Amino acid sequence: MREEFRNSTNLLMKTARSILDFIISNSYIFHKNHPELMQRRLPFRAWYYFRMGYITYLSFVIATLNVMVTVYYLAIKNIPQLQIVFPSFAIWAIVITIIGAPVSVALGWLHIKRSPAYRSELDVSVEANPYNYKLPPGYWKEAVAPLLLELLRLNLKLLNKETLTESEKESLKELQGKMERLINGGYLGAHKRMTN
Repeated sequence: MREEFRNSTNLLMKTARSILDFIISNSYIFHKNHPELMQRRLPFRAWYYFRMGYITYLSFVIATLNVMVTVYYLAIKNIPQLQIVFPSFAIWAIVITIIGAPVSVALGWLHIKRSPAYRSELDVSVEANPYNYKLPPGYWKEAVAPLLLELLRLNLKLLNKETLTESEKESLKELQGKMERLINGGYLGAHKRMTN
């Protein structure tokens, strides 16, 4: 009885270690073990990076310069009192940057930390995401959730001092195999585009 308890505990520990190993090494191993998949996705990855770079950085710079040029040449140039304060575009740009950057940071901080608007945005995002209410496909549904369920069952058995059946041992070995497959960069589940 004691030996079987020790074996069950060792199997549980191996499985838990497999989960931790998977979480730590998943990203690196995927890229290392699947260069052909990364090569096929290169145009789409480039398109995604282009969109993120354009939306986040380039459009921001263009919009900022557009506002600065428009305000200076359509408003300040036509108002003599403002032309005394801002005799050139360079001075206008420096003053606006010195004032605009801290104001923008403060507004961003207020939006994230103090405004109910950001919390509302997150609420909508969480409510709209179906995977906040069910298991996502892939390794969570195929390996992690069954493993956690099996660990609960085994802990209940251990607490009740019951022995493991052969089918339970096989189930644990199968889950361990799935976790090792994930750790080695493999796939679980029926993903449309990914094959091992």
